[in-house]
Amino acid sequence: MIEKARSPERDSVPSLVRFVIVVGVLAAIGYGAMLALVTFVEPQQREMSQTIPSSKLTGK
Repeated sequence: MIEKARSPERDSVPSLVRFVIVVGVLAAIGYGAMLALVTFVEPQQREMSQTIPSSKLTGK
């Protein structure tokens, strides 16, 4: 059986399509993980206090 030689132009298109598909799948997984965090994790509210130096209050 005689095999045809592949041209570099023909091989680059499937690689590009494969790359776009892989990037799309990774983006979908990341989006799904963020959506799951938003849906299932409830933040706890608590008080916060921070000491500010008096020099910042007077503007000097």
